[in-house]
Amino acid sequence: MADDQKPIEEDVRHDDLEYNPALEPKSAKAWLNLLQESEDAFESWNDHCDNIDKQYANLDRLSQMARDKEFAMFWANCEVLKPSIYARPPVPVVVPKFKDQRPVYQQASEIMERCCNVAFDLTRINDLMLLVRDDLSMNSRGVAWCRYESGGGGQYDHEKVCIDFKGRRDFLHSISRNWREVTWVAGASYLTRSEARQRFKPYSGDAYQEAEYKVDKEAANIGGADNRERAKFWEIWDKGSGRVVWVAEGVEDILDEDDAHLDLQNFFPCPMPAYGTVQRGSLVPVPDVLQYKDQLEEINMLTGRIHALSDVLEVKGFYPAGGSELSDAIQAAISIKTPGRVLVPISNWATFGGTKEIIVWMPIQEIATTITALVALRKQVIEDIYQIMGLSDIMRGATDPNETLGAQQLKTQYGSTRIRDKQQEMVRLARDLVEITSEIITEKFSDVTMIEMSQTQLPTREMQDQELMQLHQQLTQQAQQIQMLTQQAPPQDPSQQAGMPDQQQQLLQQANDQMQKLALEFQKKQEAPTTDQVFKFLKDNRAKSFVLDIETDSTILQDENAEKQRTTEFVQVLGGLLQQMSQMITQAPEMAEFCGDVLKFALKPFRVGRALEGSIDGMIEMVEQKSSQGKGDDPQTAQGKIALQIEQMKQMTAKEKNQADMMIKAEEMKQKDRHKQWELQNERALKQAELQAKAQDAQGKVQIQNQKAMTDREAHQMHVLEKQQDMELTRQKAEMAMQAHVNKQDDMVSRASERQMLAQQKAAQRPQGPV
Repeated sequence: MADDQKPIEEDVRHDDLEYNPALEPKSAKAWLNLLQESEDAFESWNDHCDNIDKQYANLDRLSQMARDKEFAMFWANCEVLKPSIYARPPVPVVVPKFKDQRPVYQQASEIMERCCNVAFDLTRINDLMLLVRDDLSMNSRGVAWCRYESGGGGQYDHEKVCIDFKGRRDFLHSISRNWREVTWVAGASYLTRSEARQRFKPYSGDAYQEAEYKVDKEAANIGGADNRERAKFWEIWDKGSGRVVWVAEGVEDILDEDDAHLDLQNFFPCPMPAYGTVQRGSLVPVPDVLQYKDQLEEINMLTGRIHALSDVLEVKGFYPAGGSELSDAIQAAISIKTPGRVLVPISNWATFGGTKEIIVWMPIQEIATTITALVALRKQVIEDIYQIMGLSDIMRGATDPNETLGAQQLKTQYGSTRIRDKQQEMVRLARDLVEITSEIITEKFSDVTMIEMSQTQLPTREMQDQELMQLHQQLTQQAQQIQMLTQQAPPQDPSQQAGMPDQQQQLLQQANDQMQKLALEFQKKQEAPTTDQVFKFLKDNRAKSFVLDIETDSTILQDENAEKQRTTEFVQVLGGLLQQMSQMITQAPEMAEFCGDVLKFALKPFRVGRALEGSIDGMIEMVEQKSSQGKGDDPQTAQGKIALQIEQMKQMTAKEKNQADMMIKAEEMKQKDRHKQWELQNERALKQAELQAKAQDAQGKVQIQNQKAMTDREAHQMHVLEKQQDMELTRQKAEMAMQAHVNKQDDMVSRASERQMLAQQKAAQRPQGPV
């Protein structure tokens, strides 16, 4: 069983290796296989789109005089459809979701909206939207890609949001049933060798040179590319791993890889493409022209026949002549294109049936009737296409002047209903671009850049504290002045006592008014948001998504008459409400806030912007301020208000003092905690040093003992070696002595032998006497 399962397991591992980039993180093979798989899924759609592009506008084909006659129905439909789904650039609108008028949220939305407007202007959003619109109307898919750009350095340092258009062959994604299931997206860029070296050499060395550099001949033939060699590099955003990968065909290793450099809410740097019709259960688009392809072919066929018959629709007559047959004469009559050549001679006149008429005219009534029928049939097919497309005659600017206004409005509504999905797709794409742009700005842009883009004049926290300190000092001085006026004794001179109360009352009233103005200004300054608060909120993507609502103004062309009518209705509604509410506020000033909320609710259906809402808030605040001042207060009431304000100032001062004391105490506690932590750290450090010293001492003693033992061993070895050397020397001396003794004995023996031999020789030489 194990042997049977082994090939299956090997196949599974092979498939994972082919299409799972996590198994070989440094290899580009799995990513290239996924890209190829996605390209294969969209190959049929791309082939159809190639033919559609040629049919829409191809200079070589249209300039040929000998081509078949065609009726430019597809081009006409596109030119009507394109401005119907998009006609003017989007305007970013950022507003708080909840209408509770919180200053920080109001200012944050204002800054964010201004920054997005500037970013859209710099990136030429209208040019991008036109490219997306054309792809959507003809190919049923339009793609936009956002990126962050910075650099330059010094005087030319810049930060910018760039929004690029991606052609249908330059954008791929995982094969999925719907956009929510997409796990990765890829955008292609075409780079020369020098551009690729500058981009990828710091990360992958010379691997970029292995890419397939070539000239795009098809694009060059239609004027869309030059003759320089470029390679196609893919930037892949993988949602599962949160990584961004760069690969290229022909390069085995990944050219660059890193964590996602943009922290976006939906991860991908591109919004969901603007889709038209897609195949059910997939994201493969279906161009609209394929829905009425049969009708277009029928129209072109009828057009060809009409032109062929119209070429021969000319007055021709025959008269007797000599030489040729009847068929040749008729063929000659049809082929004659010379203006003014009307009559054709016939040699065998008897073939006409022996007619007695001198001239016989060619029957063109049948041809004219056939052409009329063909034109009527073609008109009916055109009407069928309009019904399929949903392009009413009102949208095409062709209508019956005798029909009623209601009928025309019904046609307009019906036509707009059929293309409303495409209109909403363009609006949705623009809104998603605003959202991604705002996220890039708040994440990557510096505060200085955002201030320059929005031209905001909000104070910083330090500036606000300084202004509040100055106002607090002025309030304290004003309160002391009021207290001195209230405690001032009346003069002793009776002649001065008559005018003094009125003069003192006037001074108190002026001081009271000044006190109220300063207190109101202090409260406004205290509640006003600062740049620190606003930018801290904008940097929090989670809180920002809960609070701010990002929209775009309409991208659809508006009817001027309808716009004027809505403006007139708005003015009428506003005028009636203001007249009624002014009377209500005059009778009961405390109703001002309620009237303001009602006015905002009534004006909500009209898109008047945030400026009018701010004006309404300012009007309510002014009414409440005037009503709070009071009219004809008696001296006791005024003095009571002054005493209350003085008491409030005292409480405010005491509160600030308590807060300052608490801050001082908290700081002292922090200092004590830091001191204790420092002492504990010092104690730990000392103990650790002592332990290390003791350990080092013990280690040193052991090392000394080991060194001493080693020295003793070496000394003992030297002593033994010296003794061995002495013994060896003694032995050598004994051997030498023994050898000398042996040599001496040998000399003695040899000498004795020599003497004996000499004696024998002498004895032999003596003369012997008689015995």
